[in-house]
Amino acid sequence: MARSSITLSPLEENFVLKDKVYKALKEAITEMDIYTSDKPPRLDERTLGEKLGVSRTPVREALSRLEQEGLVRTIPRRGAFVVRKSKQEILEMIYVWAALEGMAARLVTLNATDEEIKELRDFLTYDDSDEARAHIDEYSETNIQFHQTIIRLSKSKLLIELTQNLFIHMKSIRAQTIKERDRASQSIIDHTRIIEALEARETELAEQLVRDHALNLAEHVRKYVKYLD
Repeated sequence: MARSSITLSPLEENFVLKDKVYKALKEAITEMDIYTSDKPPRLDERTLGEKLGVSRTPVREALSRLEQEGLVRTIPRRGAFVVRKSKQEILEMIYVWAALEGMAARLVTLNATDEEIKELRDFLTYDDSDEARAHIDEYSETNIQFHQTIIRLSKSKLLIELTQNLFIHMKSIRAQTIKERDRASQSIIDHTRIIEALEARETELAEQLVRDHALNLAEHVRKYVKYLD
């Protein structure tokens, strides 16, 4: 389950410490639920260093790298914060994601084996919307893993790299919105149709279904999400 506070474990010091700190912080930010509260989560250098068991210097360097990637923002005299996107920025990200994940679905039909595509059926863990709503946090995580798997099965290294930073915000916004206006019910239907198209190697249909699924998320955000205004 996504968390609103950052979770870290101590690292062993060695010559690749800077990279380890950077990767640990980026992974921890990926696991956070950025949009649970009204304010962006603050990243205190001293606290992060204590949790990782390192000095503040590699933490500061890692935060600088993450700021260059657009994941962290440093505000003078206030500190570093995880970036929370505005509603318009989120919509733009979803539109880009729709194009990229749609292309990923197309590539899945061309590059993935039948056995690999069958992996997606492992995420159809709930038979109906009532069961999904009863276990909404678990379904939310399953929903996210489903989309991660489509990207991975595209077997496009460049596409995977392009979606990596986008996914941090996509994951958070999906986790938040899946609980709203019974979106879990439509999600189950959409996922089933997507899997069927992928299994049948219906390239055009699979791409369209995945793209439309993301665009429906954008429409939901545009109409109903007020906490990003």
